Amino acid sequence: MDRVDEIVSTLEMQPHPEGGFYKETYRSEEIIPKGSLQTVFSGDRNCATAIYFLLTSDNFSAFHKIRQDEVWHHYEGETIAVHVINTAGKYTRHLVGKDLERGAFPQLVVKAGDWFASSVVAEKGYALVGCTVAPGFDFEDFELAERTNLIQQYPEHTAVITRYTR
Repeated sequence: MDRVDEIVSTLEMQPHPEGGFYKETYRSEEIIPKGSLQTVFSGDRNCATAIYFLLTSDNFSAFHKIRQDEVWHHYEGETIAVHVINTAGKYTRHLVGKDLERGAFPQLVVKAGDWFASSVVAEKGYALVGCTVAPGFDFEDFELAERTNLIQQYPEHTAVITRYTR
């Protein structure tokens, strides 16, 4: 069994709709009532959630957005590029990993409402990261990008959108 298979099996990960594999590891017991949240939320939310997320160089996490801030934490493997198109339309490529000398950082915050995708930088390899979301993640808050619509919204980013959408 190679390392990727070992991680997926040991951590009991499953395929994620955006690409890669994930396993929810934490969902707070405390609840934030809908009335205390911004109107973009359809119901109550847990205070916070966390997952393991694994990508390989053979795959990518497609452009998507959520209604909460998401904090990425690098655990093992290669550096990940997180491609972000913020709400103002600015594109930034962030490096998440341990290779500080090459501009990577072990943590990254993706702001609520920003479109983002991710990929392993190395030609062959994998990365195991964690993602923490507050208020807690709910698939009601998840939107997977539709390529044509995203390109119409941000035509100046056609190449990166085409590369990281399905």
